[in-house]
Amino acid sequence: MGGGGCMPVSETKAKEKNPLERVPSVKPPFTISDIKKAIPPHCFQRSLIRSFSYVVYDLAVTFVLYYLATTYFHHLPTPFSSLAWLAYWIVQGCVLTGVWVVAHECGHHAFSDYQWVDDSVGFILHSLLLVPYFSWKYSHRRHHSNTASLERDEVFVPKPRSKLPWYSKYLNNPPGRILSLFATLTLGWPLYLSFNVSGRPYNRFACHYAPNSPIYNHRERLQIWLSDVGIVTMSFILYRVALVKGVSWVICVYGIPLMIVNGFLVLITFLQHTHPSLPHYDGSEWDWLRGALATVDRDYGVLNKVFHNITDTHVVHHLFSTMPHYHAMEATKAVKGLLGEYYQFDGTPFYVAMWRDAKECLFVEADEAKGGVFWYKNN
Repeated sequence: MGGGGCMPVSETKAKEKNPLERVPSVKPPFTISDIKKAIPPHCFQRSLIRSFSYVVYDLAVTFVLYYLATTYFHHLPTPFSSLAWLAYWIVQGCVLTGVWVVAHECGHHAFSDYQWVDDSVGFILHSLLLVPYFSWKYSHRRHHSNTASLERDEVFVPKPRSKLPWYSKYLNNPPGRILSLFATLTLGWPLYLSFNVSGRPYNRFACHYAPNSPIYNHRERLQIWLSDVGIVTMSFILYRVALVKGVSWVICVYGIPLMIVNGFLVLITFLQHTHPSLPHYDGSEWDWLRGALATVDRDYGVLNKVFHNITDTHVVHHLFSTMPHYHAMEATKAVKGLLGEYYQFDGTPFYVAMWRDAKECLFVEADEAKGGVFWYKNN
């Protein structure tokens, strides 16, 4: 167990110095079984009590922040009250992103050994954040089943140059990039849920709120209705609160932190799967293991812990999605040596990486030596 978990220091440093070097795109010399054997068995064990402790902690911090904002901020003189609200929005948005991640873990059956518990907790937490839990759970499962496939992946599917929209050339400059990133971070999540923007193409209209959407099969449609009930219920609660407290109160206390959550969700997903070093594959080359390895771990500093390490353990998460997040760091350390060059980590600050990858990763082109493998290009 854990064999090969230590990489030579010189090799590690060399890899860190050039995170843009392309990872291998050929079939790896190891199997998913080999990777699993390198991980201590306890890493795959889910603890209901430990998982719930993260829910309790995150919600407790959320309530404390809410209490401070609604009890004391109006007593502060200008401009301190404005600065306090700005700090509240950012911190509360980050903490609620952690809540979002826990609900995401429920969707992977990584929260506990009981599916009904996972779905109940995930449904409640995601509904509180206006996320259609089951709708997203099923589309996200297909993303994990088809990662890096140009035909079947579900999110941030890159386009070849010939299929770029006509206006893309006008956005390939600093002002256009700022506009594009702003639109992506603010509108990307609701547009994806409502209109499948950035998702895989379907032969008819695809929407996460529609039970008859082509994203879902017949057995899943009842739960899509249930997801909609959760969204409608939460929306009604917000409506009733707005009648009592006012629309501006709801926006300040709930709406802006939720926008921070949505922005981080889009950014995290974008940076996990968009990188100059990562390949994509068409049907002639794609297989599950190479697709699962075509993701990158990032460093968000202190936010790694706030986000329950979904940011810096994403490779292991794609290999073993039912593994709870509190074991993912140990598992990542255990597999690095075995994965070797197939493991990708980029320690570039996320705000720098966001700009760089938005600039460098505009479309994909086939590898000159291997036509079924595609790499990001920008000109």
